[in-house]
Amino acid sequence: MVTLFATLLSFANDASFYSIKNDVARTALTLKHVKEGNLLSIKDNNGVILYKESIQKSGIYTKGFDLTSLPDGFYLFELEKDLEIKTIPFSVKSSEVIFEKEKEKSFFKPYTRVKGDLLLVSQLSLNEAPLEINIYFSNDIHSNDLELIHSEKIANTKTIQKIFKLSGFEKGSYKVICSSQGREFVKIID
Repeated sequence: MVTLFATLLSFANDASFYSIKNDVARTALTLKHVKEGNLLSIKDNNGVILYKESIQKSGIYTKGFDLTSLPDGFYLFELEKDLEIKTIPFSVKSSEVIFEKEKEKSFFKPYTRVKGDLLLVSQLSLNEAPLEINIYFSNDIHSNDLELIHSEKIANTKTIQKIFKLSGFEKGSYKVICSSQGREFVKIID
């Protein structure tokens, strides 16, 4: 896990994961180090998805967008990778597109995996944002009859690493919900 975090931190320090060429009618977005399956979206200020695309080829991604046709307001490009979400904010005013490089953000998703009867949860949180972990149990995960068996909030740390022992409980399914920075990540364990 330490190697994973070191790798993520090295990518976090890579300030040039993208480039923008902003002409009068089109904006060319070039993203470096993308992988097949990464998700690119454009969202408005309310989080409404205006555009969504799954990256088809690993390497460098380039695409032109006509952002001038968007109504005046605030928007962002969001690149969702395996363990990281990067946002590139921009605004549109009178058909002029302005990118706000100083407001770019990178968010690392919590990583959950099961090893035997152990649940491992880890997250790199460079801004020390809190992570809330809720673990539910059910004999039938598809029913609404979920029992909260553990709840924990972890804050003020850059590297979160927790291990939970799932043995001693009845046979059934678990639902793990991790919440951080207004986002929710769900893992089902059967």
